[in-house]
Amino acid sequence: MRKIYLDRTEFTGAVFLEDAEIITAGTTIYSMNVNDRNDEYQRYANDYDIQFIFDDCIPPHLEFYTVPRVDIMAKDSRGGFIGTVGQPCDLESDATICYINKDLECFIISENGADFLSNIESWQNNLKPYDKITFYPSKAEAEMELEFIDLTEIGINEVNI
Repeated sequence: MRKIYLDRTEFTGAVFLEDAEIITAGTTIYSMNVNDRNDEYQRYANDYDIQFIFDDCIPPHLEFYTVPRVDIMAKDSRGGFIGTVGQPCDLESDATICYINKDLECFIISENGADFLSNIESWQNNLKPYDKITFYPSKAEAEMELEFIDLTEIGINEVNI
C-alpha cells in the first residue's frame, strides 16, 4: 500500500484515499485555555519541570518538522518538548507520550496520558529511546523525500487550521 503524508500544520480535517496509508506529519503546538490553568499545572512546573503551554504564553519556536506528527503540549527548562505521537494532545487518549530533547533525540515517556500522569514524578527516569520519528528542518525538506497529499487535487481548496 502506498504511503502518503498529510501535513497537520496546515489541515486538521479528515482525508480518506483508497489504496493509500495516510500518515500525519508536522509538529504542532497544543496550547490550553488559560481558564484551565490551576495549582496542579503549577506544581508540574515547579516539581517536575513540565511547563504546560497555555494560550497566553508565547509559543515555543520549533525549528523542526516531524514525521509522524508530534503535537507539543509542554516544555522543560532544558529546551526539550513533551507531546503526543501521531495524534492530537489529549491526556485521556491512548496517544503515546514522547520527549524530544534539544538535540532532536526522541524518547517515549509513556504509552498514554494516564500512565504519564500516574508516573509524572519519575518521567525523566522513564525515557526510552524512540527511533520511529524522523526530524526534518522544514516541511519543504520532508517534501523532497516523501509524497504529500495535494489537497487541491482531491477537491479541498481551503485549509482549516
